[in-house]
Amino acid sequence: MAFDLQPTHLRGKLVALRPLRPDDFDAVFAAASDPLIWEQHPSSDRYTLPVFRKYFDGAIASGGAFLVTDRETGEVIGCSRYHDLREAESQVEIGFTFLIRSRWGGAYNGELKRLMLDHAFRFVKTVVFTAGPTNFRSRRALEKIGAVLQGPGINSAGDPCVVFHLHRA
Repeated sequence: MAFDLQPTHLRGKLVALRPLRPDDFDAVFAAASDPLIWEQHPSSDRYTLPVFRKYFDGAIASGGAFLVTDRETGEVIGCSRYHDLREAESQVEIGFTFLIRSRWGGAYNGELKRLMLDHAFRFVKTVVFTAGPTNFRSRRALEKIGAVLQGPGINSAGDPCVVFHLHRA
């Protein structure tokens, strides 16, 4: 069975995911325009229009990106995506994730990742995550969902990172 990179059924109690569309730009940019979201990220200026445009266009081109909304309010609260599917190695990466600050702290990110992981593990054995070496918020969030640090690496943009894995049970 082929990996469906943009399923339409990913809904939890707190969040709903749907495939990202080009007409989502304004709402996603509004959610991402807080500089504090990006302060530990290697692209710490991603809250600016030209840098965010590159991120968004890459998300659309990836064919695996999601708009994340709050189930209760319908508010756009972030974005995430599947990428770098390696069928021969039975792995996919989940990344390029951000959430607005009012949804930081675990419950929203935990549910978002659980929904994406449950779907991914129907198709692959390993899910990979990367984070900037000094992005301690992302690193803690990955540890909270059970991801295990593998060590240093280079991300898909060619930047130094740390690599985490989760394996299907």
